[in-house]
Amino acid sequence: MKKLVFTAALFAGMLFAGNVMAQTPAPEAPAPPDPNAPVMKFEKDTIDYGNVDYASDGYRYFNFTNTGKEPLIIKEAHGSCGCTIPTPPKEPIQPGQTAQIKVHYDTQRGGQSFFKTVTVTSNANPGTKMLYIKGFVKANPNPPAPATPAAPAQTAPAAPVAH
Repeated sequence: MKKLVFTAALFAGMLFAGNVMAQTPAPEAPAPPDPNAPVMKFEKDTIDYGNVDYASDGYRYFNFTNTGKEPLIIKEAHGSCGCTIPTPPKEPIQPGQTAQIKVHYDTQRGGQSFFKTVTVTSNANPGTKMLYIKGFVKANPNPPAPATPAAPAQTAPAAPVAH
């Protein structure tokens, strides 16, 4: 009798588990890419500033063409830190049209190399594109003089206390 109850409970449990699994939707396959979607074709995806002078012109330009069949709309472009500021075009780029993303790197960070990213989000295929800038900013030729410590303040002697 115990074997019969155990077998029935086991069978009921398998039915319940199968029913729960049957109700769970299968993950959807990713939609195939739109063959008419815009495509950003960059001349190059890395700009090497080389060795640049301290406080020099930090602007560079990523040139690209929309090789797709629909207008390209750049939704967002942001640098990997506050020292890298991209400025994308605001208007849609028509199929076959070229445009550029202006990037400014703060060259008042002297004596160091840099490697930064710019992330561009758009309606293109693919929707996100990574761009890179790199280089070396020479040291400041006129560094500020080190601050001299202030002399300790002179205090007046304390007045004697009467007891």
